[in-house]
This record gives sequence, C-alpha cells and structure tokens, in this order.
Amino acid sequence: MVIGARGTVASAAIAVVVGLGALAAPAALAAPPAVPAVAGSPVVTGWAPAGRAGLHPGVVTETAGGGSCTANFVFTAGERVFLGQAAHCAGTGDVTETDGCSSSTGPVGTEVTIHGSDGRDRTGTVAYSSWVTMQADHETDRDACANNDFALVELSPDDATDVNPSMPFFGGPKSLREGTLRVGAPVLGYGNSTTRAGVAALSPKAGSIVSTTSGGFGQEVYMASPGIPGDSGGGFLTRNGEAVGVLSTLNLAPLPVSNGMTNLAEALRYAADHGFADVELEPGTEPFTPKPAALLPRSLADRG
Repeated sequence: MVIGARGTVASAAIAVVVGLGALAAPAALAAPPAVPAVAGSPVVTGWAPAGRAGLHPGVVTETAGGGSCTANFVFTAGERVFLGQAAHCAGTGDVTETDGCSSSTGPVGTEVTIHGSDGRDRTGTVAYSSWVTMQADHETDRDACANNDFALVELSPDDATDVNPSMPFFGGPKSLREGTLRVGAPVLGYGNSTTRAGVAALSPKAGSIVSTTSGGFGQEVYMASPGIPGDSGGGFLTRNGEAVGVLSTLNLAPLPVSNGMTNLAEALRYAADHGFADVELEPGTEPFTPKPAALLPRSLADRG
C-alpha cells in the first residue's frame, strides 16, 4: 500500500500518520491556463543572507484544499522565483490517491500559504503541477503517472527578496544530479512535518536507494528516520550535495516504511517538455558539509 506523505492540516498527529482526517471535496481536473509571471521590477538582485532568510528549502507549505508539506529547493525562470513542493500537496482526495494521472487535485493557481522560518506567513500560488499537466495531456506512461510528483509555488517579487536557496543543516545544493542513483547509494533528506512538534533534530534524514522504477521517474529509499506525512515534497541530496529528488510517498508494501522519491531531473525535464521551460535549480549560498555522513551507517557513508 502507498500513501501520499502530505499532512492533513486540521487532523491530530496520530490521524495524520495513518492517513485519516478530513480532506477537501474533489476539485475539477481540467487544467486552467498557466499562471502568468508576477508583474513587477526584477525579482532578485541577490539572495537574502542564509541566517536571516525566512523562505528557503525546508519551510512548511500549506496548500488550499490540500495539505501541509515541506518545500524542497528554490528555482527560477528568468525573474520568476519558485519554491518546489510535491504535486500531491494540492491533492484533494484521499491520501491513498497517489496516481498523478487520475487523483483529485487542486488546479494551477491554487493558493499556498508558506510558513516562513522567521515566523511570518507569505502567500504563493501553484504555477506548475505535474499532476495537473499529466491529466490535461492525458498521460499514459504508468511510471510518470505513479512517480512524477512535482510542483512549483511562485512567490511574489516582494517575498522573493526574503529567499535563500540553501538547505538547512546540510548546506548546498551544489547542482542538479542527472540520471538515477544506483541501488545502495546514500541519500540525505530534510523533512519538516508539523507532527514532530518543531523538534528540529528530527528533520535531517539519511538512508539509501533500494530500488529504481523502470522508467526512471522514481526510486525507493530506506531512511534511518523515514519521511512521514508532512515531509512530502522535501528535498533529497546525494552525498556530494547534488539535488536529486523529492520525497513523494510513504510505502507500506511491498517495502514496509520505505519512501518513494521523484527523480528531480526527470520531473524538470517533463515540465520543460510540456510547456514549462527554462526552470533552473538555484544552488545554495552555504557550502555543502560532509558532516551529515555521520547520520549514515558506516557502510553507506563510505560509498560513492
């Protein structure tokens, strides 16, 4: 059994973990026109200092009609600035609905509340959703339907000045990782589920790749501390600091308590091929540190 790892906004912690709690009524699946760029002067002349930026990878997002998730990385397209999240964060059906080609979802333009780490909330909008795109284009690739789980939340020009693209705890990302990781390769992740009651020490994660889908859109990961509902959308890094994936699902079978990971490079390629081109991953301003290798079992930390 596979469940989406978004957290339901109003449910109690135990209800979130088992996928219970009230969800919004299903929304229409037709894709509206893409959200236009936010008008204004040039968005970014330089990132906010990492220590003072309220918006960055790892902040909590709350999508109207959907659930609570974790932002993965910062992206730009020209002057536009985005936070990445999982497409299913806008899902309006049951948490077991994880097929992006048929599951109920909010449309492009859906409002997203971003809970800044400085205690201030901002409002963004879903500018791209792989689920909305696949449904509008009648996608039939089963690997894409099951594993292409990626969305972009556009920020206003004013809020973009509060952004830093560095990953908390790890630093980086240094660049985008192309291709799939081999089975056994270590990965490092970051999730900010509200069910952890703000215990920051539980956010950094480490684990390894245990399988790869035939089409390359998804991989399964075993983590020492598995991603739980609310961690959805969180970013994965390689041991070299490359951005490689997006946390998508919590899998109860056939590999119990493993996590599904969307291949980020494939998700960006799909977006470009379906009308949302020129999106670039922004590298962090803080250096990637090898210290997270201490989270890994020695056998994994020694692998390339």
